[in-house]
Amino acid sequence: MKRSSQRVVALLAAASFALAACGSDTDTADAPAEEPAAEEPAAEDDGGVDYASVSGTLIGAGASSQKAGMLGWQVGFQSVAPNATVEYDPIGSGGGRKQFLGGGSDFAGSDAALKDEEWEASKEVCAGDLGAINLPHYISPIAIPYNLPSIAGETLNLSAEVIAGIFANTITNWTDPAIAADNPGLDLPDLAINPVHRADESGTTENFTDYMGQAAPDVWTYGAIEAWDADGPGGGEGGPQTAGVVAAVAAGEGSIGYADASQIGDLPAAAVGVAGSFVEFSPEAAGRIVDSSERTGGRNEYDFKIEVNRTPDSADTYPIALVSYHIVCLEYEDQDTVDLVKAFMTFVGSDVGQAASAASAGSAPISPEVQAEIAKSIAAISVAS
Repeated sequence: MKRSSQRVVALLAAASFALAACGSDTDTADAPAEEPAAEEPAAEDDGGVDYASVSGTLIGAGASSQKAGMLGWQVGFQSVAPNATVEYDPIGSGGGRKQFLGGGSDFAGSDAALKDEEWEASKEVCAGDLGAINLPHYISPIAIPYNLPSIAGETLNLSAEVIAGIFANTITNWTDPAIAADNPGLDLPDLAINPVHRADESGTTENFTDYMGQAAPDVWTYGAIEAWDADGPGGGEGGPQTAGVVAAVAAGEGSIGYADASQIGDLPAAAVGVAGSFVEFSPEAAGRIVDSSERTGGRNEYDFKIEVNRTPDSADTYPIALVSYHIVCLEYEDQDTVDLVKAFMTFVGSDVGQAASAASAGSAPISPEVQAEIAKSIAAISVAS
């Protein structure tokens, strides 16, 4: 039985990778035909959900950072639940939360958990009076891509103080002594730095600025922010959503930005200073920071919010990890929606779902401990009485 389950994991991971590469789910429609997922033990491993009996369309919107991972989840879920469809609009974390809180979607994807006022608003949108909960399903490093052709093939090292100085506009040229100190022997170009930030309200921005605020508070004095121009230092270039930031960095020599690591393409990314050394991003290194982070309680026992540790003391840990949530109601109006939400969220948090996301997006799998806590929260979703 275990070998069969492993075959399902491999099937879904391969299908997700192919789907992400082509940018569409049309080429994977026939993927499960030779090995029907409903006959495999994947459903048993995923909490006993009878995926074959679930039908309908689930609507989600939110974090563009989840776009690649969502492609893997969509094709994987449809392979085990052929009568169900999941639609997801990657409009950004802020937009996704607004759409969800406006009643326009069944769930939201967000790189930031619901704020207190948003949770209060969710009680008006969700059925019953319990409001919504946060499920930390997607974990990925936030990379710092840059465009410096003159040092192609070399690794650019940047300490937390230097990163904060660049985005606070106090370090403005690549020959700055602080950058040189992080990169002895590297021939840095005499070139103006163009820091690129998100132009829209963004959970990726909130995670990135939270890192700078914790790791270099004397340099980055703005704390964690979602809207750069409204709350940040100004200056630099704004790009719409993750794709816009990556495109702007790629288009301008001397540019540097921040983006979900799964979407930076061929751009090089800086190694980040940690515990006296420099660490490059990887799913494994990002996963270590989540394991060492404090897991905070939410508004009730089912809300699962993570307070990410941005200042690890281990040099094998990447400190700029994005934790992206799925925001769902604890109570819905009808059983069909409850069944769809529970089935999809169970799949996403399962070993099979996490493998599909890793294959398509390079995300870090959530730990068994977090999986178990999320499963308790999903089990509590019900029809309002």
